[in-house]
Amino acid sequence: MPTRGKPMQKLFVAVALGLALPAAATAQTISGTNHDLSARGWGSTELCVFCHTPHNATTAVTAAPLWNHGVTAVASYGTYASATLNATVGQPGDISKLCLSCHDGTVAIDTYGTRTGTNFMTGGALVGTNLSNDHPVGFTYDATLATADGGLKDPTTPATIAPARLFAGKMECASCHNAHSDQYGKFLRGSNAGSGLCLACHSK
Repeated sequence: MPTRGKPMQKLFVAVALGLALPAAATAQTISGTNHDLSARGWGSTELCVFCHTPHNATTAVTAAPLWNHGVTAVASYGTYASATLNATVGQPGDISKLCLSCHDGTVAIDTYGTRTGTNFMTGGALVGTNLSNDHPVGFTYDATLATADGGLKDPTTPATIAPARLFAGKMECASCHNAHSDQYGKFLRGSNAGSGLCLACHSK
């Protein structure tokens, strides 16, 4: 007969594995990446404070939790246009504007909390306010668009376009980029080897 200890041991192992697997699957960090500003000497050595705060977060931002960084005030960006584009491209959504708060170059990277910074984005990471030569954002990506385009996958089931993701049904900067992980380089959500990330949405 089995002892009472063995079922408990099996239960303990199952629980331990159940706790460990989600942690491993979701493990990601900005530590050591270009988004890690803790060693820049910009008023704090904390890792998260440049974008997030547990107290006195701005109430103007709902796209990200407990937002602490200065938000871009640009009202109108230059947007992508093409004769072959079937989507109606609008202005970047709120989630994209959080990225642009550093990357459009209008707000200092070290502007957070009550601090007004002086260090602005430069180099290849500077996108600017003219987004007309960048992948379009701020447009609805749905089955209607996929059908009209003929070269896009139907995103009705989110898993179809994974690892890319939509925000309120729209393509935004964070659809392809994950600010909290640089595992694949350029903060991409997945590997683009063989255009893999592009092919998450594009079927040709």
